Amino acid sequence: MKTAILFLVMLLVLVIPHEWGHMTVARWCGVKINEFSVGMGPLIFKKQKGDTQYSLRLLPLGGYCAMEGEEESVDSPTSYSSKSNLQKIAILLAGVTMNVIIAVLAVTISLCLTGVVTNSLDSVVAGSPAEAAGLQAGDTIIAINGENTGTWDKVVDEISSAEEGEALEITYKRGNETGTVSVTPEYSEETGSYMIGIVAGTTKNFWKCAGLGPATTWELNKSLIESFKMLFTGHVSRNDIAGPVGLVKIVDTAADYGIAPYLMLLAIVSLNLAIFNLIPIPGLDGGKIFFILLKIISGGRINDDMEYKATVIGMIALLTLFALITLNDVMNLFG
Repeated sequence: MKTAILFLVMLLVLVIPHEWGHMTVARWCGVKINEFSVGMGPLIFKKQKGDTQYSLRLLPLGGYCAMEGEEESVDSPTSYSSKSNLQKIAILLAGVTMNVIIAVLAVTISLCLTGVVTNSLDSVVAGSPAEAAGLQAGDTIIAINGENTGTWDKVVDEISSAEEGEALEITYKRGNETGTVSVTPEYSEETGSYMIGIVAGTTKNFWKCAGLGPATTWELNKSLIESFKMLFTGHVSRNDIAGPVGLVKIVDTAADYGIAPYLMLLAIVSLNLAIFNLIPIPGLDGGKIFFILLKIISGGRINDDMEYKATVIGMIALLTLFALITLNDVMNLFG
């Protein structure tokens, strides 16, 4: 039951802001919204507010924001089709933008819960080069060889890049005083890098965590983009691909470790949706943007009828892909 609830919450958090982004920017551009739906399939509940019908549908695997004139040209100043290309692109990008914002928020909250490593030392290993040089727990490493080390990653980079026998000039802050010591790193066979024997401290300071939220999200995004490249080049096996059914199992595993891993998973899935939506496949936001650009480049030779036919083919391909991934999930679930 807990897994089902967390899975449903994840879907709602991913779908509602995405579609709300489309709706909000569309309204800013003067587009009429016919329906805002959470879920797909048979209608469970609806409420009319102004020109818009707000719907709750049976299948929680998506949602949509139905705009006037989105699928066909409508001669009306409130239709999507009447808007400029720039306005259309802004409306289409709004959903992806909300997915990125959700990812940043989820990562930031997760970091606040778990804490982030800092360049202040939690401890110094007994008998290590750092201890021999006089470094102590509580010291803050502010520079190495004159290079500022405002984060723990920079401290690690400077130490691990040392050459054999090279002494590092480490500047530290202890209370209100600063000092500099010379430390020669030792090569660790276990880690395959040079180390001096220091252990990072952690902090749950909101501002530090909030500052690292966007940077951590960007690193996640780069990893996911690399994964998509591997997927399209055939370097990912089918067992490494998961859809909604496989995601349920992953949510269950993440939830066992607490809310912070669950939030990081939510961020990863949200970024996945953002990246996938930007792929220029007809039927996706990226496909619609691609056709807008094609129409501009072709000087109108690409018409709405061509786009409609391509969208139908694209949707069939996406539904087929969805079915295959779901089948793969079921096969993996039952071994």
